[in-house]
Amino acid sequence: MINQSTIIKTKSDFEREKLRFPFGFKGAYLSELWQIVVLLENDKGKKGLGLATQSVLYGDAEIFASTSESNGNANMFVLTNKALKWIEGRSLDSPIRLFDEMLPWLIEEGKKLTGYPNLNINFVHNALVSIDNAMWMLYAEENGISTFTELIPSTYRQAFSHKNDRIAVMFQISYDMPLADIKKAAEEGYFVFKIKTGSPGDQEKMLQQDKMRLKDIHDILNGERNKRINKIYYTMDANGRYEKKETLLKYLDYAKEIGAFEHILLYEEPFGESDHEDVSDLGVIIGADESIHSEEDARRKIALGYKAFILKGIAKTLSQTVKIAKVAHENDIPCLCADLTVNPILMEWNKNVAATLTPFPTIGMGLMETNGDMNYVNWENMKKRHPLADAKWTRVVNGVFTLDQNFYDTAGGIFSISPYYQQMMGIARQGL
Repeated sequence: MINQSTIIKTKSDFEREKLRFPFGFKGAYLSELWQIVVLLENDKGKKGLGLATQSVLYGDAEIFASTSESNGNANMFVLTNKALKWIEGRSLDSPIRLFDEMLPWLIEEGKKLTGYPNLNINFVHNALVSIDNAMWMLYAEENGISTFTELIPSTYRQAFSHKNDRIAVMFQISYDMPLADIKKAAEEGYFVFKIKTGSPGDQEKMLQQDKMRLKDIHDILNGERNKRINKIYYTMDANGRYEKKETLLKYLDYAKEIGAFEHILLYEEPFGESDHEDVSDLGVIIGADESIHSEEDARRKIALGYKAFILKGIAKTLSQTVKIAKVAHENDIPCLCADLTVNPILMEWNKNVAATLTPFPTIGMGLMETNGDMNYVNWENMKKRHPLADAKWTRVVNGVFTLDQNFYDTAGGIFSISPYYQQMMGIARQGL
């Protein structure tokens, strides 16, 4: 029996977190990321707190390029607050139902706010992550739920039925990361490396830069493999920057030429969302990320030969992610979790998904990306906000998160509100 309550109060705030160096993807660069905090309270006095890391560049690259970085973030935060006003007074018996009711209205509000009639839905999803997480947390509090598996509705639970004891971490290599940092990562035991492709510039310049970058990375890692690592794997992510299949084939041919092709685990989102070419003949697993917004998109991508899905509950909301994961599970499509350079607590939301997915082929364990430690100036302080910051499963050792029963029993701490956010949001500790 699901308990029902009414959301009567909402509150929001944000913090700006600087990045150590410009972080490049989609042919552009970020310098900071806004951390959004949302608090919901129901008519029974119970509370749910949700976090989000905003990434306007991920959400809609055109909007990011059209204004200042701060103005883009401000617009997304305004959209979050419009959604908060909408949910006040609404009943909450299912986060998914409430999300689905709100989304069409918020898409139109986003178009009016930004002045973009073709606003990418990822911008709206990203604006909703904090609210969606808060709804799930309030739902869990109202219904006595304390584990991630219990949180997932029975309709979708089969897709999250595994208990991986290890999750391999994809070490992200941005456009400009020094080669010394890549070498150091290999020395520390990382064995899956996510290479950002789709370098700035026109298609020819992009391709040449991507080739040169791959050669430099492969030379470094191949040397480390001979000394320390039995097998290394590459994943590539172009964030839709490749305009034609023939351009990608030139990149893959070059990878074969230098001996890197055999190490490619998958290539993520090479083409733009409007591309409808079949990708089953490219010789590598092609994964879909930004282009999957719904169950219908997921089925369309499967028909086009996509063989992996990159789940991003920390960018697109858990409410949408469970639906996409269900389609993947029904069609034997393996999934992994990508990062959005999220904070340490959101990393646990992502980790819970990766921990319960079917092990990724070839590596035989869960697979996820986390790159906050290498990108945030303030990462060490951000870690202290984690309610279970000292747990061993929060640390990467030899390129892997090792999970134990404590992780599953506590859901990585996602149901706990840390003292830092209690103080920030004015929550009386005895009221939790």
